[in-house]
Amino acid sequence: MATPSVNRPTPERIFDGLRAFQLSAALKAAIELEIFTAIAEGATDSAAIARRAGTAERGARILCDYLTIQGFLTKESGKYGLAPDAQIFLNKHSPAYLGGVFGFLCSPPQRQGFESLTEAVRRGGTALKNGDNTQENDVLWIEFARTMAPLTAISAGFMADLLDASSARPFKVLDIAASHGQFGIAIARRNPLARIVALDWPNVLRVAQENANAAGLGDRYSLLPGSAFEVDLGSGYDAVLVTNLLHHFDPPTCERLMRRVHAALKPGGKALTLEFVPNEDRISPPMAAGFSLVMLASTDSGDAYTFAEYEKMFRNAGFARTTLHPVPDMPQQVLVSEK
Repeated sequence: MATPSVNRPTPERIFDGLRAFQLSAALKAAIELEIFTAIAEGATDSAAIARRAGTAERGARILCDYLTIQGFLTKESGKYGLAPDAQIFLNKHSPAYLGGVFGFLCSPPQRQGFESLTEAVRRGGTALKNGDNTQENDVLWIEFARTMAPLTAISAGFMADLLDASSARPFKVLDIAASHGQFGIAIARRNPLARIVALDWPNVLRVAQENANAAGLGDRYSLLPGSAFEVDLGSGYDAVLVTNLLHHFDPPTCERLMRRVHAALKPGGKALTLEFVPNEDRISPPMAAGFSLVMLASTDSGDAYTFAEYEKMFRNAGFARTTLHPVPDMPQQVLVSEK
């Protein structure tokens, strides 16, 4: 009797893809009910978890079993435990807790873009209104600023190190699309002589100011409200940060912004751009390459650009040299462009 082929076609991957929304819903429910935190605190069977979460025991059991199947929990002799990722990122007692990010990632604007993905593919851009991302959208970007900050600790520190921010010298930094402000704040924390100018929409900047004040940096943190394409950026900056912004636009628009950045820098200044940068094959690594689909669903013309594409844009904007620096343990990279 022939041995079945290990590569025999199966519909399992298709079913997994079509019902992937179920995993999103399960994670959202577990975060809202603090299931992961309950287990971290010692509630390890379904009855104890249900009491801690205020749910029916049947509901707790079925949800925890599903999360075990998906690899977020462990289960042995009826007792649940946290898998390493859940212990670090989904336990509210962890300094790396990321539970709040579902507020943005699962927000109605994010879901609506993918619900209209067929039309977006037909158009080559989002089916949603205001997909150019050049207009104020407080509902979306305030939620982003308030929920996504925990994701920035590693990349913010890495960017500060690339700039040698700890050196005891005056340092003037423009933080474009500052959002929560953590990238500029990381530099100011390392350098007592650094002064940060944060640019974003007026109501979003309130979040950045709150975070700067909480870090004790309010006197070295100023706000520049408005559009990065329109406001007077000023000049004489040692560094300009462009974080998670260029992927929203087509290359000519990116070049237009980077020309403004180039003009704002003093001679020898640097622009640091944080982005998802796929390899030239555009299918690896998975998270960076897959980000193109997010841009297709949610923007008119955005994309995840390769290093060669960014290098060309920045060269056209006047930068002499650009180098690529992978952020440790994160899916993004930093492009350092020298004036």
